[in-house]
Amino acid sequence: MLSKEELVNLVQTDTDAFNEEIKNASGGVDLSETDFSNSNLEGAVFVNVDLTSSSFADAHLTEVSFEACDLTSVDFTRANLVECSFNESVLNGTDFSYSKTDYCNFSDADMAGAVFQGADLTNSDLSMAENLSACRFDEETVWPDNEYLPEDFDAKYSSDLSSLQDDDEYDASDY
Repeated sequence: MLSKEELVNLVQTDTDAFNEEIKNASGGVDLSETDFSNSNLEGAVFVNVDLTSSSFADAHLTEVSFEACDLTSVDFTRANLVECSFNESVLNGTDFSYSKTDYCNFSDADMAGAVFQGADLTNSDLSMAENLSACRFDEETVWPDNEYLPEDFDAKYSSDLSSLQDDDEYDASDY
């Protein structure tokens, strides 16, 4: 098995060779805390890969597959994701703020704690996503049509205690 650095270099230079390495890896592959920021990846297949705390910020990902991956606390801010698959992956605390996901599939993905503030999820399929109601989003988040959302999910933004916003009416001089 190649080292973490060799795998990162391979996915950015020879996607087919990277996919073959991942396919032949016995058990999971550890690419946690890896910086893929500003990367341009197409056709990469991450299967059973630990990408915990990695960054894909400002990356362009096309037809990238994250199958059964640990994407806990991964940074996808401002990323452009086209036809990517997150099937059966863990997305706890994953940050998709200000990203654009087009035609992405989130079947059986655990979305608890995922952040979608200002994200554009048009045309993505979240209908089979798990724990989507435990994600964070704001009024700028663009959701797909209802048929691509879980039946129990309310895409309407409402400010509540979990948003931890400062109360504009509070004045320290009152005390």
